[in-house]
Amino acid sequence: MRRVEETALAWVHAHRDRFALGEDALAADGQVNRTWKPLGELARVCASVSLCTPPSDPLHARVSGLLDFAWQQTRGGELFLLMQSLEPFATYPLEVYAAFASAGHRHPGYEASAALVARTRGWRLTEQYPTRRLGVIEAERHSGIPPHGRVPQTLDRTWLGGLPEPWTFERAAGYALTHVVFHLTDWGRTARGVPPELVTYLDHWLPPWLDTCLDARMWDLSCELLAVAASVPCPPAPAVLRDAWHRVASAQHPSGAIPEEGALQDAARPGPEDPYDFTDCYHSTLMAVFAAALTRARTNGTGQGHSGRGAPA
Repeated sequence: MRRVEETALAWVHAHRDRFALGEDALAADGQVNRTWKPLGELARVCASVSLCTPPSDPLHARVSGLLDFAWQQTRGGELFLLMQSLEPFATYPLEVYAAFASAGHRHPGYEASAALVARTRGWRLTEQYPTRRLGVIEAERHSGIPPHGRVPQTLDRTWLGGLPEPWTFERAAGYALTHVVFHLTDWGRTARGVPPELVTYLDHWLPPWLDTCLDARMWDLSCELLAVAASVPCPPAPAVLRDAWHRVASAQHPSGAIPEEGALQDAARPGPEDPYDFTDCYHSTLMAVFAAALTRARTNGTGQGHSGRGAPA
């Protein structure tokens, strides 16, 4: 697991320029999924890993450096103000900003502007999936804005919150449930946010769902489920986790990259050259770093409340 984390993080560091914001980040017709989304995911993972990794660990310095790099891409938060003026009722700028704020990077001007917009009926009535709504509530909290919704009522409307029949689990449901747990646990920082009935439900069904995704070579979702396993009060048995990490390691290329899905492209595994397009592996590689860091922190007793570089808002 440590080797997976180190090599995956080395790949992310070597490709950090691919997370940089270009001129299209503020364009009216810009593709958010290719600009702000990768940067926000980099910030989210690095913020969480820096907080659960002891400062004495060399990986702490690397993720802290990547987080600083990501913050620089926003011009110290100034771009969030620009995005606020261009798309005042878009929630993704606040969601990205909250990742930085959770690790101590703040821009008071943007927070004041976002708080003003958040007081409008238009903001409160923005239509979203319940899982996304949980994320916005979390982002508001980290940004010093009174949350415009209540977690229990929003949770009840999510797939996971409804305790569905376990055989209805599929790809979309899998990603929804992982993000519900991430929002409830503040991205792995505290397991106290998971209600008892969900703890019992996940205790039963997380292991077979994880096994199903690993069998299907869905590495991105598998890593997200491993992060969930490290975030809930009752993680799967050690044998289940050992097997899962061995299988994830088998999918990792020597360069450190892990594909979102499928078999390793080069069965011979020669050399460190990249076998995948950036968009096909960056998220799964980040999720491997995230899941490994949370798992190691929990195993070492430094997770669930450890505060490394900064403190949560």
